[in-house]
Amino acid sequence: MTATETSILQPPGSPPPTDAVVQFDDVSIGFGARPVLENVSFRVAPGETRILLGPAGCGKSVLLKLANGLLRPDSGRIFVFGEEISAMPERELFRLRARIGMVFQESALFDSLSVHDNVAYRMMENRLPTEEMEPRVREALRFVELEHTLQQFPSELSGGMRRRVAIARAIVNRPELLLYDSPTGGLDPVTSATIVELVVKQRDVFHSTSLLVTHRLQDAFVLATHRFNPQTGQMEALPQGSLVPSTRFLLLSEGHVHFDGTTEELIRSEDPWIREYLS
Repeated sequence: MTATETSILQPPGSPPPTDAVVQFDDVSIGFGARPVLENVSFRVAPGETRILLGPAGCGKSVLLKLANGLLRPDSGRIFVFGEEISAMPERELFRLRARIGMVFQESALFDSLSVHDNVAYRMMENRLPTEEMEPRVREALRFVELEHTLQQFPSELSGGMRRRVAIARAIVNRPELLLYDSPTGGLDPVTSATIVELVVKQRDVFHSTSLLVTHRLQDAFVLATHRFNPQTGQMEALPQGSLVPSTRFLLLSEGHVHFDGTTEELIRSEDPWIREYLS
């Protein structure tokens, strides 16, 4: 970032951004007269998996869209990779999004495009040469164990397979930041377990930073207590009492941050609201 860009994105005298991959500083947003997020502040360190929990309608999905620049806050500042996206022109946001992968709710695949073209969509938009694009598409689909679906269409796939294609599309550009919006929402328990295993695999193989929204506490704690074993090619539980140190939690309640901390701090919390939410 040049000195000129810095002066545009950061008011004079403002503190420089930290080394956080994502940082929210006192962010608020509402729609009409209804506030959705109020004075939200947190940071996500490189390589960290931040799990967003909270009741339905508390602003979790809105927070992800803010982190990707799809929405702009009414007040406060948002930094991604040290750049203030809350004050960034759309052209610059498009450049920054090349470093971000997002898995939307319900997959959000293009029904009229094949699996291949869904996964390759952004690379096709950027006119990437075919000889560079094809291996990456196959690699991403192989990662989610769906290389055989290249020429199929979303309507021919199960819900779980569509979610796996969405993950392949999110990771094909080898992003530095992944945003998962309820990746197991609406899926049966067996299929949900497959998706969670893919998230763990992505985390442990590529050490990517991620923000993950989930409504399923079981999924959240699997992420905190399991790792991917490259020797067996499977997810496995950590030894009894061990936790993934890079996994942290953010609990939202009525648009506010109610908890921000480690798995152990969450489990041991005596806060009545947290204890009721986890029960």
